[in-house]
Amino acid sequence: MSAGPRQEKGLERLLGWLRPRQDEMAALLAELVAVPTENPPGNHYREFVQLWEARIGQLGLRVQRLGGPSLNDPPEDAPICLSIGYGGGERTLYFHGHYDVVPAQSEEQFQPQRKEHFVFGRGAGDMKGGIIGMLYAILALRECGIELDGTISLILVPDEETGGARGSAWLAERGLLGKNGIGMLLAEPTSGVVWNANRGALSLRVRVFGKAAHVGLQHHGENAFERMHQVVARLQELKHEVERRTTNLAVGPGQTRNSILLLGGQSGGGTNFNVVPETCCFTIDRRINPEESLAEEKARLIGVLESCRRQGIPLDWETLQEGQSAASQEAEIVGQALAQAVQEVTDAPSRFELCPGLLETRFYAERGIPSYAYGPGQLSVAHGPNEYVDLHRVTDCAAVYALAAMNLLT
Repeated sequence: MSAGPRQEKGLERLLGWLRPRQDEMAALLAELVAVPTENPPGNHYREFVQLWEARIGQLGLRVQRLGGPSLNDPPEDAPICLSIGYGGGERTLYFHGHYDVVPAQSEEQFQPQRKEHFVFGRGAGDMKGGIIGMLYAILALRECGIELDGTISLILVPDEETGGARGSAWLAERGLLGKNGIGMLLAEPTSGVVWNANRGALSLRVRVFGKAAHVGLQHHGENAFERMHQVVARLQELKHEVERRTTNLAVGPGQTRNSILLLGGQSGGGTNFNVVPETCCFTIDRRINPEESLAEEKARLIGVLESCRRQGIPLDWETLQEGQSAASQEAEIVGQALAQAVQEVTDAPSRFELCPGLLETRFYAERGIPSYAYGPGQLSVAHGPNEYVDLHRVTDCAAVYALAAMNLLT
């Protein structure tokens, strides 16, 4: 797919409208960052929704609420999914983003700071800056008078950072996600590459039980810590086997092709140094390559825990996160339209890679909709104490989204 004079002229118009509006984008982004939508637990969702609806209304667009316990008068912090539509026709290109952010390291992260063409603050890169890029892509198409033979639907969801149960999964379960979709673009912080695939995830918290006793009478107790180590030893055998597997998909520099099983991301237990611990716990985080089966890998992992229980180790577990891997081909029309737009806007070829984590592209890919992530943020700073986004990149991404939509829907 090569650019013609029509696309080149369209890009000039889009960039001519977008570039003078960097201050507008920065101001709206700062407002969004200042709303501390931390998840967990899911704070200030209602505040964000009301701010978004007000600002979108001022820009002459309409927001539709797609879900929540009560659409008319939701309780504080109820998870609400939102949609903005532009264009006409059933064929729909979905822009997708999440408005929740991981917890901040300090309250100062919700006091956004602008330094030249950078905006600092929790969520600036992951992914409120991407949301701004998608919004301004729609505005640029409208203001440049580019008519679409189809619809762009910008979907914003909560709860992505904890697996999407009250966001994308909620929409998918009710048939509200991806209707008539020809493709989906996700504004995650991809550090300049296109993610066309993601690993699946299965995260568990395991609790191992014992019986408390004074250290001087430890023979009366049952040591949960020592029992936990027996369980971990069994899981390490599985870990060694799992992590010999590799993916055939491209990965980024410094990233691994190997499948992943992390033990003890969180762990703890006991009440004091001189008491036999009654309970100990630890987490398991299994990241599954697209070539693997989530169902099979889950069965193997749970099978180890069940085997330990049958051998007399009292334990239980809870699922913290579960999500499928997904992949869309580079050669899909949507993938090529995105790649062409990236080439035209940045004057550099696009690279397709496997995302090292879980992506909401999976909800669309499961419905046969080609889905890709490309956004202005840097993955290396996304959850850190100095999270930021480059406004030049926000502008470029807005142009990429708009040009891709123009190529697909005109």
